[in-house]
This record gives sequence, structure tokens and C-alpha cells, in this order.
Amino acid sequence: MHLVVLPGDGIGPEISQATRRVLESVDRTLSLGLTFEEHEIGLARLAKDGSTFPEAVLERARAADGMVLGPVSHSDYPAREQGGINGSALLRRELDLYANIRPCRSREGLAYYGRTPLDLVIVRENTEGFYADRTMHMGTGEFMPTPDVAIAMRKVTAQGSERVARAAFEIARTRPRRKLTYVHKVNVLKMSDALFLKECRRVAEGYPDIATDDQLIDSMTAMLVRDAARFDVIVTTNMFGDILSDLASELSGSLGLGGAINAGERHCVAQAQHGSAPDIQGQDKANPCSLMLSAAMLLEWLADRHDRSDLRRGAAAINAAVDHLVRDPSTRTRDLGGLLGTQAFAVTLCDEVERRLRHTR
Repeated sequence: MHLVVLPGDGIGPEISQATRRVLESVDRTLSLGLTFEEHEIGLARLAKDGSTFPEAVLERARAADGMVLGPVSHSDYPAREQGGINGSALLRRELDLYANIRPCRSREGLAYYGRTPLDLVIVRENTEGFYADRTMHMGTGEFMPTPDVAIAMRKVTAQGSERVARAAFEIARTRPRRKLTYVHKVNVLKMSDALFLKECRRVAEGYPDIATDDQLIDSMTAMLVRDAARFDVIVTTNMFGDILSDLASELSGSLGLGGAINAGERHCVAQAQHGSAPDIQGQDKANPCSLMLSAAMLLEWLADRHDRSDLRRGAAAINAAVDHLVRDPSTRTRDLGGLLGTQAFAVTLCDEVERRLRHTR
């Protein structure tokens, strides 16, 4: 299995290094046959080559079995015609990574912020919606007819809605509760969200074993705070999913514990839920758990795709080791009230992963 690592901006190189270290530890212990190829992207690459994400890097990503992508500071990039390419959006669009999958769960020993603990998965459509760079074949989905008027267009298609709904139903089938909630705003977005909801309900006909319900996006945010335990798998459109998953991860304990993958039919990218945090860059303060948990999800995706139980075992060891370390303040990162910096946490996690894998041989 050949993985391309793209460290990104800000804290990206630090947490990518820590994540690669954990993957190499799992590979060494289980003899997974993982190989790694790393390419600089972002502002550092722009200064060298005039592009934050050169075409050659995209081609290497396209040829890989999977990718690990660090956070990028795309808000600080110049215009696209000046080389400022958002690598995250580019990969989602060019590799057709239509499902952004974000599990969120409370962990033993770590405070959660809602009224009830939660254990859910948010499946977010990833290739259309309100995002201006994913709306039009040419041009942008935002435009200004006059200097004091800005208009944004939203695209929702039957195909996009159908395939993300199907991905969510398949995930719901793997979970004990087998429940799926559609989130929308059909009372206001009476055509676009109605189409999304129609496709979800049509797909549901093929999954009679999955219980379904739906929530308006505004009531959903309230319900996540009030009674998150009632939800299992959630499927929604792009922007709603982006907002809900950040809320759910923070309610579960920290956005720094939010793993995520961007998945399509042939490609998968592990990507932390959070941003590049340039204010703590180079200070050994970043929590690498989000990207580490995302890498574990990538191993699970590869395990399913290639029928590899050893990859699944490696992913389980990473997840269990993170749960174990965050339970105790002495082995947490500083943002969680602990004592460890980025690299010390990575070393400690590697030791715990290897101990678990040796113990379960």
C-alpha cells in the first residue's frame, strides 16, 4: 500500500510527521507493506514553484492507494491565477471524493460539553452545495452584479444526493443501532433540499433494515446540544455537514479529536477536521489526534477495499491507543489539559500501539 503524505501549512507538518510516525510503527509491527511518499504543498511550495499545489503532486496523489493531507491555510493564498490552489478542495473535486465521513464520540475520562454523551457519524456531501469552487463547470458560484450586491449559488443534484445517501446507509448498516437521520432545510430551500430529501427517501427503499427520520438544520443544532445520544448516523449536504460536524466534535470533547476521511469510489484522503492553526505553528503544542484518527480511518477504508484484516487491526490499535491516552491527564496533549507536546504524544502513542499489537498476536 503506497501512501502519499501532503503536510500542508501551519501545524500541518508537525501533525503529519507525528501521524506518519504512528503509521510507520503499525507497519513495522504488523508488516503491512506500507510505503510513503511526501510532497510539500501550500505556502512553502508556492514560494518555491509558484503554485501551492502543482499538477505533478495531483498526479502522484491520483496514483496512490491513499493520502494523508495536513491542514492548509487556503484563506491566506493568493488568487488561483497567481498559484493559490486550495489542495483540499482540488483533491475532493478532481478525485471525486464525494463523501466526507466524520465520526464523533465522547471518550471515557474526557469531559463532553453537551447534555448527553454522543456516538455518531456525520456523512457530508463533499462535491457540490454552497461551496463556490464546486458549483460551476467554469467560473465561480459567487458573483457580484454590482459592487454592493453579492450572490452565491447552490448546486444540489440527484446523483450527488443519491450516492452520499447510499454511503450513509451503508455506514448505518455497520452500526448496532442502524438508524439514519437526514438533515435539511426544506421549509426554506424548497427545491434544492427537497431534491436531496427525495433522493434520501428513494435510497431508503433499498434499506428496510435501517430506521430513518429527518431534522431541520436549525433544530438539529439544538438537538445535538440537548440530546445528542438520540442520533446515530447523520447525512446532509455540504455546508450543513461542515458546520454540524465541527459542533459535534467539540461537544464530544474537542475538535482536536475529530477524525475524518474524504472518500470516493477509487480514492480516499485522511484529513483532520480542524484548520492549520498558524498561531501555534512550530511550538510543539498541536494535538495530532485528529489526523492520527483520520489515518486510522484510511486504514479501515483500505481494509474494506482490499479485504485486509491486518489493516483493520492496525486501525483498531490506533483508535484504542488514543482512547487510552486521553483518559489520563498525564498522557494527554496540552490542549486537553495534559502534559504532552505534539512529538512526545506521538512517541507515547507509538509505544501504546505497539504494546497492544504485540499483546494481541
